[in-house]
Amino acid sequence: MRRPGATSSAPTGGEPRWLDPLTAVELLADPPDQVVLLHSSDGSGMSHLGFGHEVVDHVPAVPLDPTRPGEPAWMGWLDYEGGARFLGVTRSIGFDHRTRSVVVRGDELWRAQVTAAIDDGAAGTTRDPAPSIPPTLARWRHDDHHYLDLIARCQAAIRRGDAYQLCLTNTATVDRSPDAWQVYRRLAALSPTHHAGFLRLGDTTLASASPESFLTLDADGVITSSPIKGTRARSADPVHDAALAVELAADEKERAENLMIVDLVRNDLSRIAELGTVRVARLLEVESYPQVHQLVSTVEASLRAGMTGADAIDSLFPAGSMTGAPKRSAMDLLRAFEEGPRGLYSGAFGLIGADGSIDLAMTIRSIVFRGGGATVGAGGGITALSVPERELAEVRIKAAPLLAALGAVSASE
Repeated sequence: MRRPGATSSAPTGGEPRWLDPLTAVELLADPPDQVVLLHSSDGSGMSHLGFGHEVVDHVPAVPLDPTRPGEPAWMGWLDYEGGARFLGVTRSIGFDHRTRSVVVRGDELWRAQVTAAIDDGAAGTTRDPAPSIPPTLARWRHDDHHYLDLIARCQAAIRRGDAYQLCLTNTATVDRSPDAWQVYRRLAALSPTHHAGFLRLGDTTLASASPESFLTLDADGVITSSPIKGTRARSADPVHDAALAVELAADEKERAENLMIVDLVRNDLSRIAELGTVRVARLLEVESYPQVHQLVSTVEASLRAGMTGADAIDSLFPAGSMTGAPKRSAMDLLRAFEEGPRGLYSGAFGLIGADGSIDLAMTIRSIVFRGGGATVGAGGGITALSVPERELAEVRIKAAPLLAALGAVSASE
């Protein structure tokens, strides 16, 4: 699911030449405490760079209004435990990677200044590669032995009938905080994707290479959610790599894992959808990313009259792909097993448009910077058919590019 490329109501007057969003950040964000880049780092859709001052700790409710397309009104995140931080966007730049066009929104003076700066930057030299950093160690909340024990406890709970699937996660901590922007540049190069992002809101920064669309809502009220459940590490050999994708699509455990969450999403959507509009638009399709193949489905519906995107978020959050099923029972079990909060990991980030539209990615394949350190979360869905050693390996595969961007290695490696 690519970040929607909504056609924008462009301001009148000349727009700047094409400039890569990363270069635009370096030209313009020098560095305010509040800046958000929602980045189509694979070049497949739209990127949005937003600036502002007002930050709220809730999900703003914006009525649907198709007359204001393409304008970000709020950009920010929700954490897994229910906290939120959204920046009120007063100035923004939209980058359409497919048409290589740029739209600047804000007051006339700022638009003129930004257009001149971008045109100057576009005529300048290319960016240098992100500098390398010395290696450091990452400590996991649960070491390998303990994580395998937690998988066994999950499977025991499933056999008792307490859940059908549990998305067990782990957290790696790096007690060093290199420059978050340079880390994001490395991550974007290592793992380009359609829902990447760099969000600096006060004392916390999120750098993400998320491949998963949690929730989109267009101004006409069409809602989609595209859960990812099912993973295979990729191979450098093209023939073997293609075989791995076919194997993933046919794997009984992975298909069952995905179907459970599709059913959960259908139920979540039914609470806020017009009767009879919930449907599965895509089922069990393989999407390929630099490190992994993923099994993806898409469920869509029409938002019930009188409701806003905030209602849709309230019904679907946290995402079933990061809890398991049934959702509430799974969350209770995982809270005890994981022995600590997830924080931003497993939440969502993105934008709410002035037209009431929403585009939120899952906060997975992400790094959180706070204080003097950084954290990386990774996990996977545990079912009765899970092979514990494979589940452990999947966690490490998902975390590898994030730790590489940080210049970190697991303490057990």
